[in-house]
Amino acid sequence: MRDRRGHILTGEEMALSAEATAQRTRRQHWATPGGSHDRMITLLKRVLPVVVAVLAIFLFTAPFTHENEVSFVLDKNRVDMATERLKVVEALYRGEDASGRPFSLRAGSALQRSSRDPVVELNELEARLQMEKGGAVVTARQGNYNMDKETVSVIGPIQFQSANGYRLTTRDVDIQLQQRSLRSRGSVEGRIPTGTFRADHLSADLEARTVTLEGNARLRMEQFGRKGQ
Repeated sequence: MRDRRGHILTGEEMALSAEATAQRTRRQHWATPGGSHDRMITLLKRVLPVVVAVLAIFLFTAPFTHENEVSFVLDKNRVDMATERLKVVEALYRGEDASGRPFSLRAGSALQRSSRDPVVELNELEARLQMEKGGAVVTARQGNYNMDKETVSVIGPIQFQSANGYRLTTRDVDIQLQQRSLRSRGSVEGRIPTGTFRADHLSADLEARTVTLEGNARLRMEQFGRKGQ
């Protein structure tokens, strides 16, 4: 086979010439009017102006719709009206009684709903009191601590235990941390080392380890408890 100039082509030259002819044919077909290239150019001419117009409108209106730039007036007198003012995990409060003896109040979590409200809601609380004859521990699941009055209103069961083994178990009482005393808010029942009790009201001096029952008081003595003490 000869080329246009009349030279005889080898087999390799013939293959290359055929490939070049095929590529030229595909390019010619792609560029022909109505071909794929022509259709793509026509589509871009219609779509691009619309995209540019939408983008221009967005950039023009963005400064007026940006949420982070909305202005507001904050009244400092109403800031503490939030639903949840302060919540702390592993809270610890410390204080002293009139005699200078320390006490501590620890809680698994504490919630103060308002800075104006001195009451702190406590969960899994533990109070440690220093007594004349050693320390004592008060444990409860839930209670409210009044920081101004230094009182704890226990909700549910409570247990008091002194260093020498004295125990008092009851529920729903108010503890005066300064006076080392507690009083029930209603009818109460519980246990002391000498037995079980029930009454309309209860008051106790934790320092002196005395319990006073008021109204329909019933005390069931347990001999083994007395011997153990």
